[in-house]
Amino acid sequence: MPKATSLAASLKEALGVEADVLVGDRGQFDVVANGALIFSKQTEERFPESDEIIDALRSLDVSTA
Repeated sequence: MPKATSLAASLKEALGVEADVLVGDRGQFDVVANGALIFSKQTEERFPESDEIIDALRSLDVSTA
């Protein structure tokens, strides 16, 4: 869960948003915003980089900062 909490901290700092970190099954790591799947570790076969998630969320205008 360190990757999830680190990403949540990055989102808070960059965008001013609070991320809900939920425990998933079998190493699941999904990023969902406004009901849309932004990133799936299962699909990409890797963890996301903070910058790519921040950029994706900015394109959705998710920031509150």
